[in-house]
Parts: sequence; structure tokens; C-alpha cells
Amino acid sequence: MSTFPATRLRRLRRTGALRELVAETHLDLADMVMPLFVSPEALPNEALPAMSRHTVDGLASAGVPAVLLFGIPEAKDDEGTGAWIDDGIVQQALRALRERFPELLLLTDVCLCEYTAHGHCGVLHGGEVDNDATLDLLARTSISHVEAGADAVCPSDMMDGRVGAIRHALDDAGYEQTPIVAYSAKYASAFYGPFREAADSAPSFGDRRGYQMNPANVREALRECELDLAEGADVIMVKPALPYLDVIRAVRERFQVPVAAYNVSGEYGMVRAAAARGWLDERQAALESLTAIKRAGADIVVTYWAKDLAAWL
Repeated sequence: MSTFPATRLRRLRRTGALRELVAETHLDLADMVMPLFVSPEALPNEALPAMSRHTVDGLASAGVPAVLLFGIPEAKDDEGTGAWIDDGIVQQALRALRERFPELLLLTDVCLCEYTAHGHCGVLHGGEVDNDATLDLLARTSISHVEAGADAVCPSDMMDGRVGAIRHALDDAGYEQTPIVAYSAKYASAFYGPFREAADSAPSFGDRRGYQMNPANVREALRECELDLAEGADVIMVKPALPYLDVIRAVRERFQVPVAAYNVSGEYGMVRAAAARGWLDERQAALESLTAIKRAGADIVVTYWAKDLAAWL
């Protein structure tokens, strides 16, 4: 008598339609945000096309529902003044995009690294990043972005207390309805290299390990998220994504709020480089990567494949 089990899990894998019917995780373009770099001069990037720089006049929605704006200013100084001035590059881009694409969701990265002459995420005092002196500048930057048309602001600097400072400033200015998407668990990662070239934001000395998180820690990530939520964050983010799927899962299980993950430039660049050598299929690898990030628990994914995903899906 046969003892072969009655249950055959392969039954539901037999065809594409069956596999889709029982799929536990689905990709939806509505959950994706495309990073967008804007600068005074365009700079194409053939190897990593999603990391090209665009002029204000050359900006387009690329068929995606949401973008995250990063600015490369014409001039830099020690305080990062270009981050909050009325005619700053991001402020110009916000006004242009709002007029051309009124339905497009506009998020902005709030940090000083692209605007400071030294490339660090805050102002310096004695060769160190001065946490508290930076908070007011981040708040000013956030208000200037919202005044120019931002739907949400996304502080990525990792200064202690910056979410609270921004929340208070926005509320006092009458923008209490503007959400804050906090880069709550942002790690000092080796996977940011292509971004720093695209955004011209590499520090001129030292590194960012004094304020970005140690890759060895996950309990600390939960503390960072808890503090940001207490200060008024509406969405919490883990960055990078693929090397930190366990962190995304831990955050998802602990907090009942929207969780974002940033599929960073190094993750995008590795797949593009391997695909260029014929070692893997970019589309399949990208879809698998994004599915993994969603499966880990991310509600929102910031990804350089957002434009491609619009065509693939």
C-alpha cells in the first residue's frame, strides 16, 4: 500500500496562474517611491540610469506615483544654506513638478550633506557634527520644502531629536497635516557608494559612523524607531533594505505603523553590474529583491527600479 502523502505542495506551483493565485506577497507600484536627483546641470548615468541628474526643466514623473527628491546645489557652504533658501534647487523642483504633475506625490529628503562644503549631515563644531545646532537648520529646510509644495518630508540625517524639532516647527508654521517619513534606522553602510557620487555628498573627511547606526545592531534600531514615533514620525524607515531584512521584520513586528525600506544605490548597482556581465537577469533579480523587501514587512519601498517596475507590472 502506498504511503505517499496526500498533500502535494507542487500542485499549486504547476502554472503561473496557480502560483499567482496563492502568492503571499504582491508588488504594487502604488507602494513604490522613485528617488530623483535634480541639479543645475543634467548628468546622465549610462551604467545606473535611475541615478542620473536632471535639471528642473528636464524633470518628469516617469509614470510613477511618488518621487523622493534629492538636490545638488550650484554652490555649497559650511552650513548648507542651499538646503533651505527659497530658490534652492529642491524648492525649484517642487514648484515645477507640482505644476506639471499635480497628482504626483512629492517627498523630499531633508539633510544637509548635499549642501555642506564638508559633506557631513550637520554643521561642524571642533571637527565634530554638532547635533543640537543642526536641528534648527533641518527644521528650516523642512518648512521651506513644504512651502514649495512637498507632500511629506523625510529627515535622513540621523541627528538625535530631529523628528521632534521638525514636527514642532511644522506645527507652529501651520503645517500640522504634513507627515514626517523618518529615516529611523539608517545604518553606516558600504552600500551608499553610487548615491554619494550621484548626489555629490561624500564627506570630505572622516565618515558618518558617529551618527549613522552600527550595522551590528538591531535592538538599537527598535529604540531609534520608538523615539522617532514618540517625537511625531508618521512613517519609519529602514535603510539599506536587502542586507537588513531582519531589521525590517523586527520593526514590522514591533510597531503598528507604516514601515518603509530604502532599496539603496549599492543594491541597485550590484544587480545592474552583474546583469551587464550576463551573470543574471536584471528584471528577475529586481522583482525578487523587491518581493523580499515587501515579504520582510515593508509597506513602502524606495527603489531605483520604480520606473522599470511601472513597465514590468
